[in-house]
Amino acid sequence: MNDYKPYNKMLFIDTHSHIFLPEFDNDRNEVIKRAFENGIKKIILPNVDSSTIDPLLALEKKYPNNCFPLIGLHPTSVKEGFESELKIVKNWVNKKIFYGIGEIGIDLYWDKTYKKQQIIAFENQIELAKKNNLPIIIHSRESFPEIFNIMDNQADNNLKGIFHAFSGNIEQAEKAISYGFKLGIGGIVTFKNSGLDKVIEQINIENLVLETDSPYLAPVPKRGKRNESSYIIYIAQKISEIFKIDIEQVAEITSKNTMEIFKFV
Repeated sequence: MNDYKPYNKMLFIDTHSHIFLPEFDNDRNEVIKRAFENGIKKIILPNVDSSTIDPLLALEKKYPNNCFPLIGLHPTSVKEGFESELKIVKNWVNKKIFYGIGEIGIDLYWDKTYKKQQIIAFENQIELAKKNNLPIIIHSRESFPEIFNIMDNQADNNLKGIFHAFSGNIEQAEKAISYGFKLGIGGIVTFKNSGLDKVIEQINIENLVLETDSPYLAPVPKRGKRNESSYIIYIAQKISEIFKIDIEQVAEITSKNTMEIFKFV
């Protein structure tokens, strides 16, 4: 990635990266070094479930000024007995500093079996976020109607966050933004036939933040490979093309947008 060396003096923030997962066990330090070299100096780490808390916190401990943990129960981890998982999340919030609740939401793509439980878990974690004045990261795969129904009742001036991996239409984008939320834009915007670029160009860049969702959804030209935080630069390049602004401006604006949501110490 030597072609991106000039970007190493910028400040990008990857608002969604799972580099604590086993996919990075063999080269995690090298992955983080590449991110730093390419200007990604802050990486936000949404949790998955109780099995990922230890590696998540280990990564924060090693890079306390760069890696910022969130705590939450991912919707695809909501199964029978999910209440015990929620209890673990709530206990951790009381034990240490986290920078948000996530990732949470509803996923009806893989399995609709636990739809009712996913809704309950989502609502519970929104309430937890409000109680602790923390932002939320919303996972909304094939579930915008359900998500919006809940948010219509829950959204207020005290609730902030990001619609993660946003890939909806302009109406859905405007609805998400109406709650005071940002749209998390990742590799999908670089996919030739996604149509997301046509949606994004109709939105003010002040409503966007950058994310990778590593190790998933790698952007072009890395599509199909393991994603990593350094690939934010490809997403930023696409955003700069859409809005016809310098990539330096993309870094500045999207990082500012992110800092409006998260309170970094």
